[in-house]
This record gives sequence, C-alpha cells and structure tokens, in this order.
Amino acid sequence: MNILIAGDGEVGLHLAKQLASENHNITIVDPNEELLKMVESHTDLMTITGDSTNIPILKSANIHNTDLLISVVHNEQVNIITAILGKKLGAKKTIARVNNLENVSEENKKIYESLGIDAMICPEEIAAHEITDLLHQTGATEIFDFTNKKLSLFLIRLEENAPIMYQSLYQIAKENPHLNFRAVAIHRSGQTIIPKGNDKFLPNDLIYVITKPEGIDDLMEFCGKSRFEIKNIMVVGGGRVGRTACKRLEKEVNIKLFEVDKERCLSLTDYLEDTLVIHGDARDIQLLEEEGIRGVDAFIAVTDNSETNILTCLHARKFGVKKTIALVENIDYIDISQNIGIDTIINKKLITASYIVRFTMGSEVASLKCLSGVDAEVIELVAKPSSAITKKQIKYLNVPDGALIGGIYRGNESFIAMGNSQIEEGDRVVVFCLPHAITKVDKLFN
Repeated sequence: MNILIAGDGEVGLHLAKQLASENHNITIVDPNEELLKMVESHTDLMTITGDSTNIPILKSANIHNTDLLISVVHNEQVNIITAILGKKLGAKKTIARVNNLENVSEENKKIYESLGIDAMICPEEIAAHEITDLLHQTGATEIFDFTNKKLSLFLIRLEENAPIMYQSLYQIAKENPHLNFRAVAIHRSGQTIIPKGNDKFLPNDLIYVITKPEGIDDLMEFCGKSRFEIKNIMVVGGGRVGRTACKRLEKEVNIKLFEVDKERCLSLTDYLEDTLVIHGDARDIQLLEEEGIRGVDAFIAVTDNSETNILTCLHARKFGVKKTIALVENIDYIDISQNIGIDTIINKKLITASYIVRFTMGSEVASLKCLSGVDAEVIELVAKPSSAITKKQIKYLNVPDGALIGGIYRGNESFIAMGNSQIEEGDRVVVFCLPHAITKVDKLFN
C-alpha cells in the first residue's frame, strides 16, 4: 500500500516506522527539515520537507497514487485541510487527527465525510475513555473491549501471592476445564512470550488475557486481584485528556484537579461542574499532603510532560494511593514506568496507531489495539467467506508463530478459542499478534 503521512513530530514518525515494518511504501511530509534529515539517515523512508496543505507539495508526493493519506500534525485545521485536498487530488482514503471533541460527533463526522475525510481520530478522547474504563475495573493495568464488550483484553501484573503463580497453562486448564478466559501473551523481562501449555506464570509477569464478561471475576481471583471502590481521585493536568476524563467522572466520584496555568484554571472552572480545580504544581509534595493525598484512591497524571507525570505518580504511590495512571509520550519510558510501580501508561502515539493501522490491512478489521510497552497488537478480524481461517479447526490451521487466536464472537455469543474450535464465515475473531506475524494472519482472513 502507498501511504502518505503528514506530520510535524513524533506521532507521524512513529506511525511511519510501524507501517514501514509491515512492508508498506511510506512517504512523510513534514515542515521540520532537521527531523527529516535524521529520519533519512536511519531509515529507507521517502521524505519531503514542506507544508501538507500546499498543493504542489502534495503533488510532488504522488498524491494521485496514494492509497491512504494520514494527517497527524498538531494543528487540527491543517489536518482537515490536508485530508480534504488529498482526497480531491486522488488519495483513495484519508484520515485526519483532530483535537476538538465536537469534530468527532456523529453529526459533524457526516459533514467532514461529505468533504472527503474518511475517518477522524481524537487521541485525547480515546485516552479519557480508557482512563474511565480502568477506574471501573481496578484490578487491570490495561483494558480493551471487543464486540460490544462480549470479549475483552485485560493486562494484569502478577504479584507473588497470585493463586496461579508457578503453575503452567496446561495445569490450570486441566484443573479448570471451563474457564471463560485465555492467556494470549506473557511479557517478562522485556520479552513477549506467546505461551505454550508448559509455560509457567512468574512474579511480576505482565499477562495479556482474552476474557468473556462472565470470566472477569474468576480471572481477578486467579490473579490475586481484589476490586476496590474508587471514591476520591486526584488529576494532574487540565489539558484535553484531563478535562475530558474529569467531565466523564465528576458525577460518580470526588475529583481534585491540579493545573499550573491560571488562565486554564479559570476556563476549567467554567467547564467542570463538580470538580474542585486547584491552581498549583502537583510536584509540590506539601501541596499534595495539604489537599489530602493520603485519602485518595486513584491518581491520574496527564500533563504534557512525561517526567512530571511519572514523578507525581511515584509520589502518589508512596502515599498509599492504590491506582496510578500516567500519560507517557516517550515510548522508551513505558517499560521503565511499568517496572517502577506505575499501574497504567497512556500513550497518544499508540492510541493513534491503534486506530490507523486497521486501514492498512486487506482483511476486514473491526478493531485493533497497539499495546503499551509491548511491540504487539491485538486485532479483531472478520472471517470472510472461503477464507483459509474457515477451512479447518484451529489446531489444524497454519497459524504463524507470533500469533494466537484468543476468542470468537458469533451472532450474539462469544467463545474462548480452543484447539477444536471451528471458525465460520462472518465470525469476529480476536488475535494476539507480534509484528512479524501480521501479514500472515491477514492472509488467513482475507
């Protein structure tokens, strides 16, 4: 696929590297000449320095032969104009990143579609939604729902006291033959393992599990996790993610929101009805103590500074806060952050990639999640008529190394995938996939 990415920083570069690894032809348009020189010296990507709203620039990037145009600069107006111009000049599909939540309302999306924008993504809105889900399911580190929550992906960190500790998957399955969940990956010491029957769970493993709704309670019990009620929350950062999360949660829980910018505090006070907005720096430990951090159940740090978010979450953990969530934009920090005690990492680059990668696959992709701290994806694919995936039981299929089928959704029912499961046309199938296996998995379903 010929893909043109309009970016002005790390999001566009991250997307380009990820899509290039899947054998697409990538061209980047970016106004930052120094950044593009660095990209050219380390990759085989084609780069063009310039403004993506400039028609001659788009033409020089062969826009008329472009299968997918992705515009992810920080200015949403540039993204919207780029996508509209791109479609008029011949791009088959266009995607624009936006910052204003109103742009992704159903009414406004229809208007933009009529202008030539096929899809719009607001990473801040998705991040706020993920935060809300995590506070409702306190035992999980990461959650992603498929098929109207008929199947879900849970990421859970195993502690020493977990009942499944040192047990193999084979042993657990033998003793509990009717489990409504399945482990699809183990992340251990920086490596991702597709588990086999004799693999055992060890302390501090991060395990990825596909579960049915009725399996969640058993899953939490097996992993030694107990739910706790969240009543009091502290949020650091009143940007788009922070204000959107507070708006979603303020009717359910007590929230104190810290923001260092005085003007933003005033606008937050007008926007939020039941959130206490505090003008102050959350790195000030004395301020946190004065505002009652010892009685807080969850601490969410979503400023524009990754280091501030990590530091304040670690302070919160020292004061006994049970759940910490940090917005970390530097992908290199994610693994470290998880290992030093931060429960959940939110990353807008990965959120953007999760939304966009599905448009690059030949199979019908219902949803896709790029995982935090792991170079892997979980994909919900639709089995097409006469596709290879429907020909045999799973145990006889040529599923590539680096991929594991976790669950199946058919009609209004969901199933945990087993060796003797038979996938039928129209089924939605959830697959855990390492990067090198994505193309082969795509062929199975296409």
